[in-house]
Amino acid sequence: MEKKYTTLIQAGELLPHIDDPAWVLLDCRFSLADTGRGERDYQESHIPGAVYAHLDRDISGEVVKGKTGRHPLPTIEKTVDIFSKFGIDENVQVVAYDDACGALAAVRAWWMLRWLGHDAVAVLDGGWQAWQKEGFPVHSGTETRQHKVFIARPRNDMLVTTEDVERMREDPSYLILDARARERYRGENETIDPVAGHIPGAVSVPYSSNLSTQGYFRPVDELRRHYQRVLSDIPAERSTVYCGSGVTSIHNILAMLHAGMGESKLYAGSWSEWITDPERPVSAGKERV
Repeated sequence: MEKKYTTLIQAGELLPHIDDPAWVLLDCRFSLADTGRGERDYQESHIPGAVYAHLDRDISGEVVKGKTGRHPLPTIEKTVDIFSKFGIDENVQVVAYDDACGALAAVRAWWMLRWLGHDAVAVLDGGWQAWQKEGFPVHSGTETRQHKVFIARPRNDMLVTTEDVERMREDPSYLILDARARERYRGENETIDPVAGHIPGAVSVPYSSNLSTQGYFRPVDELRRHYQRVLSDIPAERSTVYCGSGVTSIHNILAMLHAGMGESKLYAGSWSEWITDPERPVSAGKERV
């Protein structure tokens, strides 16, 4: 394999590889409001060679009411089957993209591959819009890849549990980052989850702060300064990110890693799992930003 892309890739860097059998492209477009829209958009037009990865069907597990969040991680067995179907083995470079600046299924696919030991995976900076803006070629219809054997090598130290978060939030040597919009952190205008607010002690760090006004990740030096201010003297490895369902928070993990800050951990259950137990504390209003 040539250069390994492990965080972000630009559209111009991807273009020469769209016919390369050693590269796998995952179209991860998805809409929470219309869960079938991303797949319809894919069938209408997508980057040549890309296969479609559905957030609910392919890269999330079964929701257990009262126990899990809205997008729990799938079992390792299911994930191995899906990635094998997508033609991923240890010899391929994977690129994931969506039309939400990487914030939806693209970052989930990126993180899951890393979690299971596959480092050669990157997110297309600027996503589908960046590809269209360049006027690069597109295909329509449904594409498939030759089945490969994906071998999982789980790195479970990339994850934290609800019990871990309970402990960490009261330990000043750890930091919990809430990646949702500030108004949801404050408990305002909550339209998705049945309980509004945030985990007590969490710091508000919206994933949107990683992006330029054009929808690309901010330059590395800007991201580094941003997260140096957020983390202060706490290493990224002692920070944990969460959001509503454990998807968009990964945007912050990607941004920190791309900026050379180290790798934060994921609370995959996130807010929607935290609130399944009414005994867990909830804060609202302005706290830490």
